[in-house]
Amino acid sequence: MIQFQHVNKTYRKKSRTIQALNDVNFTVNHHDIFGVIGYSGAGKSTLVRLVNHLESVSTGQVMVDGHDINQYSDKALRQVKKDIGMIFQHFNLLHSATVFKNVAMPLILSKVNKLEITQKVMEILDFVGLTDKKDHYPDELSGGQKQRVAIARALVTNPKILLCDEATSALDPATTASILELLKKVNRKFGVTIMMITHEMSVIKQICNRVAVMEKGEVVEIGSVKDVFSHPTTVTAKNFVSTVIQTEPTPSLLEQWNTKQTESYSDFKLFIDSTQMELPIINDLIENYHVKVNIMFSSMSEIQGEIVCYMWLRLTHTQQFRKDDVITYFDNQHIQYEEVQ
Repeated sequence: MIQFQHVNKTYRKKSRTIQALNDVNFTVNHHDIFGVIGYSGAGKSTLVRLVNHLESVSTGQVMVDGHDINQYSDKALRQVKKDIGMIFQHFNLLHSATVFKNVAMPLILSKVNKLEITQKVMEILDFVGLTDKKDHYPDELSGGQKQRVAIARALVTNPKILLCDEATSALDPATTASILELLKKVNRKFGVTIMMITHEMSVIKQICNRVAVMEKGEVVEIGSVKDVFSHPTTVTAKNFVSTVIQTEPTPSLLEQWNTKQTESYSDFKLFIDSTQMELPIINDLIENYHVKVNIMFSSMSEIQGEIVCYMWLRLTHTQQFRKDDVITYFDNQHIQYEEVQ
């Protein structure tokens, strides 16, 4: 649906060249809710501006529905853009227009007849739960209602793609959750592919099925949300995951435990998914592998509707203990683990 192929984007600022994107490669598949996360200045919003052709690549290709968006004529590009909806952090509504007219504006500009406009606008207002607000003005609405108007406006042209640039950043947690549920509904009911730009890992956790982590214009990690949450490989990804899920004990707690530990030990961090919840892991280790087990840390979370567990085990060595046997056990049970040195 959306492909970034060796995309580079540079800007000239006085005598300096700024590299906003550096050799970006990834694909957003049809029906994905794909998250792009990174700190400010990572290049996230630049990606969005390339997809809807507000800017052009310096080198590389941005493919939308199998076609290079930079190769379209102006006339063809206008048609392509009708298939791409967009919502923003600050809603971008016309304050002098009613909710109805804000939603209708893309159809008015496309010279759709009035009867069809009324029908489409009322259908989409019903979908977002705002039929009773059709004659209100934006200043009379809450932040969540304003974003629902923006979503309705983006959907009224029946787009294939919805770009969301920090769409929940200005909202409180409860309103954010309701907007994310609405976007899930958009994805399920209309089959719209959604690309979410955000700096909030909680948004990724709640709605996305795949995620790309960006840093300084580069994609440093990419994968399913479950994989990135279960085993982040970069410092940036680990830092983002830790903002929503505590996956290990704090350094101060570890220091306290280590000062009290007098016997030899091995520490393992485990990630246990819902298919492994009933495994008697602790019991198996004690009975079959001649080791004393302490659970130093454990937490549970829900990712993509699946309960997962993070666990830190300290295995205190005995004379019969063989670490390789424990590792073989983890492998045989398909338990993701990391030995902590």
